[in-house]
Amino acid sequence: MKKLLLLIVLSIPLLATAQNLKIAVAANAQFVTNKLVEDFKKETGIDADLIVSSSGKLTTQIEQGAPFDVFLSADMKYPQELYEKGFTSNKPKKYAYGKLVIWTLKEETLSKGPVALTAPQFAKIAIGNPSLAPYGEAAIQALTKLKIYDQLKPKIVYGESIAQVNQYLLSGAADAAFTAKSVVLDPSQQTKGKWVEVDEHLYQPIAQGAVLLKPTPGKNFFDAQRFYSFLFSKQAKRIFTAYGYK
Repeated sequence: MKKLLLLIVLSIPLLATAQNLKIAVAANAQFVTNKLVEDFKKETGIDADLIVSSSGKLTTQIEQGAPFDVFLSADMKYPQELYEKGFTSNKPKKYAYGKLVIWTLKEETLSKGPVALTAPQFAKIAIGNPSLAPYGEAAIQALTKLKIYDQLKPKIVYGESIAQVNQYLLSGAADAAFTAKSVVLDPSQQTKGKWVEVDEHLYQPIAQGAVLLKPTPGKNFFDAQRFYSFLFSKQAKRIFTAYGYK
């Protein structure tokens, strides 16, 4: 009887450490990662929780000890920084190339691309903070290359991440927003407003990288490895493609 009680007591800490995977994901990839996590669970039975924010803010949280298992960034810079500082178990690996779009709920045409935003009907334009959100940096690059950044600068409102940029638009706080193509292709967003792709030649390619973070007590490293491998599977590639990634 004493041995049985001892086994039960010893098993309690092991059960307590069981937890869902923690996937830190840049806001542009929130919807596609939801789908990835859903399919991954069907295949493996493993649950995962998403922590969504800007790539820069997530990087800071990881450096401060946030117990994440995998990090999907909107660029390669932040994963590379974490690798060089010893926070990852592997070098960053590209999982997709993102595409920038302009999104609006207004009736005005966007056929001219970013130049259309010079019209007075677009009084507020939401863009991700370029120091934290790679898609925000890409938007600034496009406006600068078209030589309309200075003209549009008084209209710009900055969001901490693509998620906040989207909220500005959907709440009516902004008339247009620079966001990720993966956002407007999600079934939950497809009927909201209209969008147009920004010419890819106007901004640097948005190469997005992922890293497997170093394990800490309580983290499910084996399950994290399985999810990381799943990211680069043929099944995952099909999902990324469906959401507009290259």
